[in-house]
Parts: sequence; structure tokens; C-alpha cells
Amino acid sequence: CIPYCPSMKIRSFLLLFLGHLSSICIVLGSAQCLADQKSLLLQLKQGLVYNSSLSTKLVQWNSSTDCCQWPGVICSNIGQVIALDLSSESISGGINSSSLFHLQYLQNLSLAYNSFPYTPNPSGFERLKNLNYLNLSNSPFAGQIPIEISYLTELNLTKLTRLHLDGVNISASGIEWCQALSSSLPNLQVLSMSNCYLSGPIHESLAKLHSLSSIQLDQNNLSTQVPEFFSKYLNLTSLQLSFCQLNGIFPKAILQIPTLQTLDLANNALFHGFLPEFPENGALQTWCLVTHSTLPESIGSLQMLSRIEIARCNLGGLIPKSMSNLTNLLYIDFSTNTLSGPIPSFSMSRNLTEIILSHNQLTGSIPSTYWEGLQHLVNVDMWNNSLRGRVPSSLFSLPSLQQIQLSYNLLNGQIDEVSNPSSSLLNTIDLQSNNLTGHIPTFFFKFQKLSVLLLSFNSFSGLIQLDMFQNLRDLTTLELSYNNLSIGLLNKSFTTLTPQFTILKLASCYLKEFPYLANQSRLTSLDLSNNLLSRKAPS
Repeated sequence: CIPYCPSMKIRSFLLLFLGHLSSICIVLGSAQCLADQKSLLLQLKQGLVYNSSLSTKLVQWNSSTDCCQWPGVICSNIGQVIALDLSSESISGGINSSSLFHLQYLQNLSLAYNSFPYTPNPSGFERLKNLNYLNLSNSPFAGQIPIEISYLTELNLTKLTRLHLDGVNISASGIEWCQALSSSLPNLQVLSMSNCYLSGPIHESLAKLHSLSSIQLDQNNLSTQVPEFFSKYLNLTSLQLSFCQLNGIFPKAILQIPTLQTLDLANNALFHGFLPEFPENGALQTWCLVTHSTLPESIGSLQMLSRIEIARCNLGGLIPKSMSNLTNLLYIDFSTNTLSGPIPSFSMSRNLTEIILSHNQLTGSIPSTYWEGLQHLVNVDMWNNSLRGRVPSSLFSLPSLQQIQLSYNLLNGQIDEVSNPSSSLLNTIDLQSNNLTGHIPTFFFKFQKLSVLLLSFNSFSGLIQLDMFQNLRDLTTLELSYNNLSIGLLNKSFTTLTPQFTILKLASCYLKEFPYLANQSRLTSLDLSNNLLSRKAPS
């Protein structure tokens, strides 16, 4: 199940990313391309079937220019073609082996990301004696792995440090693919085999690869526990095992690896684990984990942490106050858990873009001071909790904010007016099902990008003229039902209104006349119930 085994047949050609980049040595020069080299390249182009409208390299090759200046071609200082990059050229036909494999000086060859129609593997690789980098990834060749590849001494697999086989249908059992890798690739550092139809369990032979620093096996049906020996990879920086049907308990020792930066174990329903104390100044930056536990206070020691995603994980307890110290945080998702207690301040996380805490049992208030300085915040999602107090008006002054979702809480009181709201990008305000009172703030009508306004099931009061929404050109969803509002029709029609609604809910709004809706061709949901309408509904 690796290129070293030429007799192994697979349903689509193994994607090869062979070569350690550090070994590539390309000397650039100003010499013109040798005549025989240009001739071979032109023959190669002539034999290829490709989409000229999508090509950025082949389409520019022509006999009137120096081939060393062609896109995708690199020459030595004496005009020999030593690197050829035809990746992403929309090539859909076979390869002219007679021309390609006569480019005897090639050190670097990439045919990745093309659309070869499951053509047989090209033969002739043994002629490229100087090749030290070969990339055929995401190009669906078929048949056997060419035995000639094993003759390329510069591609010696014992020196291989990176292996990318993502998307290949290898269909091998755990003991097969683990033993094949461990016996042939002793210096492997990067193992990337996502969506390869691998099965488990992960065999202990993989522990022989002591140099592994990155393991990406997501989207395989491993149906296994994460092996304890993964904690022995002392240089491990990335472990990605999402969508692998993992089960059992996650080994605590893995979280103690000081070099670990990315941990993604999301979407493994039968998997659980308990979080240990984290090492001080740990390197973890991205954390997507399934667990049945609480967050330790030592999470504040992960000063490099930038992304944390622990959603739908039965995570309970409090959000540690120490998270306020995580200055590099960009993204937080603790949604759909049983977290309780107050929300800590994230004002020190100046580059925070999203905070998602919906579907928990969080309590306490949302102080205005929590949002000061968060100039990059895009999404605040805290709906379906038990938060109390007032909606902080400082939220509406954040310049990058696009979504505010605070519905289904216990928020109360009025929303203070903001004289110069700076959230010009705000498109969603969802405050429904709270205990908010007073008038709907007039500054809401200044958000030109607003598309969703949900204020139903509160205690807002006052008179609202539908004409007030005239300037909200992008508004598609408006829900004002079940407040103490009175809805008026100043011009008694929507004929001049710009918004094209898909959802319009004005139930229990003391509406006395039917709004004119003939021009609302996109309307899919309309609720005018519990009003004071007496006339026959317009046709």
C-alpha cells in the first residue's frame, strides 16, 4: 500500500509525493534553453490534452521564445531543463512518455492536480536518474505502481520524510498499512493519508516511526482507540483524526507532548476522554476534541492556543477564568455542551474573530467591558443559555462584527442608544425570546447590511412604522411578533419598500390593516395572526 511495493494493485493510482524538499537543489541561470530540450517540451505539449482556457503554463509555450522562460520550466545555468511543474493544468489525456522521459536532467517533476482519466501509469521513470522530487498527487492514474520508480536512487525511500496519499482508495487493514509504512519508511516525518479507506486498528508497528511529527488520518473508518504509543512521538506537532469512528478513552499523555500544536479529534461519537493538566507554555494552537470532562484551569498555560473547538462533547463545569490570558485566541467554539457559570472576559484576545458558546447553561451578565478592543470580532453566538442583564451596547460599535445571536436567554432591560454605531458589516441581530423592554433602538435602522432581524417574544414597546425599514435594502427576515409593539403602515403599502422578504412575522402587533404584499415575490413564511385585522385578506 505504498509506492515501494510495485506489485500492489489499487483502484486508483497511489498519489505520490515523493521527495524531501530539503534535498532539491536548483541552480538558476540566464543561459538559453538547449535546442533538444525545447524540442522535447514542445513534443510533450503536442501530445497532451488540456483545457487551454484554464491552462496558465502550457498555453504560453511556443517555439518563438526561450523555453527556460516558459511558465513551469526551470533550467540549469547551461540550459538544461531540471524542473517541470505542470500541476493544475487541466490535463485530461495521457502522457507522451517518449518526450517526457527523455528530459534526462530533470530533478523536479510535478503532474499533480490534473484530470488524467484513470489512464495506465506512465512507464519510463527509470530514465530520470536525477529525479529527487516527484508529485503525482490528486491525479487519478490507475493500475500498478511502476516498478521503475524503485530504480530512482535519488528517491530512496529510506530517506523519504514526507508522504501524502490523501484521497487514494487503498482499502487496507490496520496491520497491512502500518507494517508497510514502518518497514519501508524509517525516516518518515509527515504522514498524510486522509480519506484513503483505511481500516483499523492502528497497529503497534507504527511506533517504529520515531521521527513522525505530523499524522493526518482523518476520514478513515479506523474504528479503534487512539494508541497510547502516540505519546512517544516526541516531535509530534499535528494529530488529525476527525471522522474516524474512534472509540474508547483518549490517552492523557498525548496532551503532554510539549511540541503538539494541532489536535483534531472532532466528529467521533463513541470517543471520550478526560482532560489532564496542561504543560506550562504548551505549544497547542488548534484544538478540536471530543471529550466527557471539564476544562482544567491550566488551559491558561497554552499561550500559543489560537483555535479551540470542543462542540457537542458533553463538556461540563465552568469556563476557566485563566482563558482570559490566552492572547493568541482567534476562534472559540464550546457550543452544545453543559457548561455553566459566567463567561470570562476575552478582551485580551485582541485578534479574536468568533466566540460560539450557544446551547449551554451559562449564567451571569455580559459586561460591556468584555468587548473593548475586539476590533476583529465577526461572530458572537451565545443563544440558548441563561444569561441575564442587559445587552451591551458596546457590541454594536465593533467595526468587524457581522452576527449577534443572543436569543433564548434571560436578558432584560432596554438597549441603550448608540450615536455612531460602527458595525457597518452587521447582517444578523437575533435577540428573540428574552425579556427586553423599551423602544427598538433607532440605530438598528442604520445597519445597511442587515439581512436578519429577530426580536420576537420580548417586551419591546412603542409604534413602529413599516416604512422605517425602507433603507434596509438587504433585509430578508423580519420577526417582531409577540411584543408590546404597534405596527403602523404610514404609506399603507410595501410597493415602495426596497426589502424583499422571505420571512415576515408580525403576529400580535396590533396591526389593523393588511400590508400590501403583491411585490414580495420571495416571501415563503408570513405570520399576521393575533392582530386586529377585520377586512378580507387581499387576493
